[in-house]
Amino acid sequence: MTSIQMDGEDKTSTISDWTIRWSDKHDVFELTCHFTSGRKSTRPLSNCRVSPSRELSNVLLIKPGSKIVKPIDKAMIYGERYAVVHYPGSSKPYLHKMAGIVFAAPTSLREAPVFRYFADVANARESQAQSKVDRDIASNVAAQLGKLPPVASTALQAYCTGRNGTLAPDQGLIYPFGLNESQYHAVERAFSAQISVIEGPPGTGKTQTILNILANIVLRGQTVAVLSNNNAAVANVYEKLEKCGLGYLVAKLGNKQNRETFFADLPAWPSGEPGPAASADEIQALLTRLKQHLQDHNRAAQLQIELDELVIERRYLQQWWARNGVQTESSLDKYGLTPRKTADLMAYLAYLGERRVQLKDRIELLFKFRVFRTKPFAEGQARIAAFHALQLHFYDKALKDKDAELRACRESLVRANFTELLEGLTSTSMQYLKQHLSGQQRTRISFDASNYRNNFDAFMQRFPIVASGTHSIVNSLAPGAILDYVIIDEASLQDIVPGILPLGCAKNLIVVGDNRQLPHIPVKLGLPAPAEAYDCERYSLLDSCIEVFKDALPRTLLKEHYRCHPRIIQFCNQQFYDNALVPMTVDNGEDPMWLVVTGKGNHARDNTNLRELDSLLAVLESDGDPVGVDREGRGYIAPFRAQATLSATHLPSDFVNDTVHKFQGRECDEIVFSTVLDKKRYNQTQRRLDFVDDACMVNVAVSRAKNRFTLVTGDEVFTANNGPIAALIRYISYYGQDKQSVRAPVVSAFDLLYREYDQSLARLNSRLRPEDSRYKSEQIGAQLLREAMSAPAYQALTWHTQIKLDQLAAPDNAQWTEPQRAFMRRASCDFVIYFKVGKTPVGVIEVDGGYHDHPVQAARDAMKNEILAQSGISILRLRTVESGIESRIAEFLGQWAGPASGV
Repeated sequence: MTSIQMDGEDKTSTISDWTIRWSDKHDVFELTCHFTSGRKSTRPLSNCRVSPSRELSNVLLIKPGSKIVKPIDKAMIYGERYAVVHYPGSSKPYLHKMAGIVFAAPTSLREAPVFRYFADVANARESQAQSKVDRDIASNVAAQLGKLPPVASTALQAYCTGRNGTLAPDQGLIYPFGLNESQYHAVERAFSAQISVIEGPPGTGKTQTILNILANIVLRGQTVAVLSNNNAAVANVYEKLEKCGLGYLVAKLGNKQNRETFFADLPAWPSGEPGPAASADEIQALLTRLKQHLQDHNRAAQLQIELDELVIERRYLQQWWARNGVQTESSLDKYGLTPRKTADLMAYLAYLGERRVQLKDRIELLFKFRVFRTKPFAEGQARIAAFHALQLHFYDKALKDKDAELRACRESLVRANFTELLEGLTSTSMQYLKQHLSGQQRTRISFDASNYRNNFDAFMQRFPIVASGTHSIVNSLAPGAILDYVIIDEASLQDIVPGILPLGCAKNLIVVGDNRQLPHIPVKLGLPAPAEAYDCERYSLLDSCIEVFKDALPRTLLKEHYRCHPRIIQFCNQQFYDNALVPMTVDNGEDPMWLVVTGKGNHARDNTNLRELDSLLAVLESDGDPVGVDREGRGYIAPFRAQATLSATHLPSDFVNDTVHKFQGRECDEIVFSTVLDKKRYNQTQRRLDFVDDACMVNVAVSRAKNRFTLVTGDEVFTANNGPIAALIRYISYYGQDKQSVRAPVVSAFDLLYREYDQSLARLNSRLRPEDSRYKSEQIGAQLLREAMSAPAYQALTWHTQIKLDQLAAPDNAQWTEPQRAFMRRASCDFVIYFKVGKTPVGVIEVDGGYHDHPVQAARDAMKNEILAQSGISILRLRTVESGIESRIAEFLGQWAGPASGV
């Protein structure tokens, strides 16, 4: 109950109501009491006493529904009905009704070590700047850090404390820009937590995902800023909104010039009325039907890739047969073997080795493989022929099974009218959004660059999407403004400072980027970070968020790829994305990957290589126009600015010439990537090689090409570095035709086949007798090898077990003796080390038990050593009686170690 005294006299029992207002006449606040008798009395508030009253100081004032948070010096609250508020720098207090405001305590984040570190970084960059431009930029960032409102609910508070908030489940999302399986999950997860990450590899539709998120934010009546240091990324979002008639929702702010340009020509609200739209329930029902088939859509694309891979593997197998005179008439259809059973039977034959089939083997063959007559698998040449027949049967059956599964997937999509469902969801979602927007109340305020901050709530209602750069976001908003969301695109390029500026201006953060593309270039200051995850010299904003929140961070990888020819993106997929991507483009038999190797010699001068340009021109002149390639969309990419500049004076004018760093976010129908370096000692230093042979750089270069990619490089310049360029050369050689490369195709290692084979061996070994010392020692060797190869330096390598020697040895060596050829047909190797990309065998590890000391076995070992040496394959023999096995394996693998930093 409120009690009131006027001029020292208690009026509480006689009043029916009371109000406080400002008197312009007397320049004071006045209290008016309305009495039960019908009369009223007004006195200066200073002559009255209202109980209860309380005073607040150093708090924040927030109006419900407003985006502005205002700090106040103090507030006197009367009867929990009125608040007289004193704002900083204002001589006149303001009166607010308590029903229309909320007070909140400011956060102490500015005093926390993490924020102080960021402020120190900003100040140090300003003091150590080498140019006026850099100094002005750093000064601007430092000033904006000081303007961030001290609100505890911001994304910056969550980031600096490492506590990610959860959001209430959404009632229903719309997808007016279309969707696929991973985009659906990305949009859902973006609304599930205060901080979330969307990883968008090249060509996976991250802009489409951002647009769907924007649509749902606007539909909720909320506000959002879309930011990036890459202006092209923000422009791409705006252009697509404009194309579908939603560009009028975007305020293109940012720096002062951008703001002036925007306000000089404000976009108009649409004049026409949208047509009728489906209900929210109808859209959700359509989405439910569509979700059932998104997985089939992806599976069909994945099956096509697997089929293409099997066809290539089978072709290399047949080429190996032709070179080695392998012939087999055996048909295995009568056994009804699946690809898995085929691999199991191959494993069993390898287990038999050279010994005869015994009774227990007959029983195993009968019950496991339905083999009634064992004569075709008996021994010697018959068993070798059966093994070869099993290899071809594996591919034929796998091709048949996957083709059947692919047809079933496609038929299921046709029956479900998948394409029509997707188009229906997209169109109805867009119509629903436009109808919702048409019903919004429109402000009559005429905004300009001078008044929009003073009317910021109305401005954000009119323009709920802000486009800006991270360097200027705080200056673009009204003081104390807190938006609902901020989306930071190309976040792998975003430095933490100034990347945290928008985090302090929004409640929720969605980070979009790909840390397998080019990272930001850090400024070296040497300031120690309070925790490793916040280190500005080590992490981008994307990587920092991942390190800060770890498992509490919703992360979605966009998998479906729509830009490049499947054979182009499959290199990136295999080398950088662990085969997580699903190419959705179609391979119509084109030749998309080309390799141009310059003649031997040192052709590089001052970061240029004219010989590479001359070699490319010669190829272009002899090549003509390849089918399916738009000659108007060609790009030439080099790691050095000097080479890109030189290329502009030599190549046709339709080439776009630039460095790899400038090409991120762009695409062309055809891309040429020139590596520049040669074999001079200076260019072979690790620093030079690592700069050009960088995983992120190569990933960006390759993934810019839609239809055709050409690598121009020197002869064996990058071979010893064993990095992504060497892998790219192996990839082009393996998958390309002879005309696409000056190098002959490498011998296939058939690792797709042997992946199944190794799994079969693992299952078989689990059933072996414990006293079988030979397999026990190999199990030990396998575990040590597995642990050694888990190191990042060996990510380019893989290994398989029990590989036939004649499929490893150089097939065309005319010096092989007949005893050697006979031995190669019978022998196998315990462990074989391969490059994953290119499927090239490089090393063999043998585990030698006590029986290897016998003269007969020693002679066989010597012959195997000689054959592998002549084939250019290293061998490491591990005796079971030796110690220090781990260090010997590590030293052996070290000769093929790649860059330890991984991608």
